[in-house]
Amino acid sequence: MTSPSLKLLVVCGPTASGKSDLALKLARSLDAEIVNADSMQVYRGMDIGTAKPSLEQRAEIRHHLIDVADPDRPFSAADFAQAADEAIRDIAGRGKRVIVAGGTGLYIRALLKGLVDSPGGAGEIRRALQEEAGEVGNEAMLERLARVDPELAARIHPNNRVRIIRALEVHRLTGIPLSRHQQEHAFADRRYDSLHIGIRVERQELYRRIEERVERMLHKGLLDEVRGLLASGYGRDLKAMRAIGYKETASCLAGECSLEEATRLIKRDTRRYAKRQLTWFNADPDILWLEYSENFATILQHAIDFFGRQEE
Repeated sequence: MTSPSLKLLVVCGPTASGKSDLALKLARSLDAEIVNADSMQVYRGMDIGTAKPSLEQRAEIRHHLIDVADPDRPFSAADFAQAADEAIRDIAGRGKRVIVAGGTGLYIRALLKGLVDSPGGAGEIRRALQEEAGEVGNEAMLERLARVDPELAARIHPNNRVRIIRALEVHRLTGIPLSRHQQEHAFADRRYDSLHIGIRVERQELYRRIEERVERMLHKGLLDEVRGLLASGYGRDLKAMRAIGYKETASCLAGECSLEEATRLIKRDTRRYAKRQLTWFNADPDILWLEYSENFATILQHAIDFFGRQEE
C-alpha cells in the first residue's frame, strides 16, 4: 500500500543533466536512499551505456531498482511502480528518507499518480494490427492513428510500434481515443506526497555534456559491453538492445557502419531523446526547475523544508 502522506523527493530532467550526481549529494545530506527511475538501469550487464552510478557510489549510498532484470525480460512502468512501492516501504520502514531519481517520465508518473485505466486488449484485434503493421510499416500505422487520435499520435515516435498498436487497439475496442481515456482516468489519484526538482541546463551546454558522455562511454568500453551482451545470447531484436547506444554499437560490431558513424548516431539520437524528455517534463507544472550545481544550496534547502514539514 502507498501513503499520500509519505514524502518523496524526485530528481528529474534530461539525460546528462546531472541527476545522479545531485541525487547522491542530496542523499548524503538528507540521510536518504535512492530509488532509480531510469528504464535502462534496471537491466543487468548494461552498465556503461546506461551511465549507472559506480559500484563505489552504490556502496556509499544504497540504490534501489538497479540490476533487477535481465535484458531479455520486459520491464514495464507497472513493474517499476510495483517494485518501487516495495523499495519505498523498505526505506521508510528503516527511518530513511526517499529520493527518486531518473529521466524516465512515465516511470515517475506511474509511481506518483498510477497508470491509466484503459480498456483491456482483445487478442484478435491486436494480432490483426500487428500483422498489418508488419505489412505497411510503422509510419502508415502512425498516420492512421493521427486520423483518430491526433493528440496522442503527435507524442509517439514512429519506431514505437507497441504504443501505436495499443492506441489503435483501444480506439477500435471503444471508439474513444486513448488520449481521452488518459485525460479522464490516468494519474488521477496522488499516491505519494512529492517535491519535484528538475535540473535546468542551457541547451548548448546540455548537448556538450551529451557529446562528452558518449565519448566517455566509448572510452570506458561500450563496444566490449555490447559484444559481451551479444555473446551471452541477448539478440539485437530485444527491446533493451534497441536502446540508444546499444543499437548503434551493435550495428558497428556487425560491420554495418564504422565506429565514427556509430558515435555520430549515438550523439544525435541522445540529443533527440533529451528533447523528448524535456517536452515530457516541461508539461508537468509540479516540477520546480533549478540549475545545478550552481544552486545546490537552494535545492538542499527546498528538500530540508519539504521533509521537515512531515516531521513537525
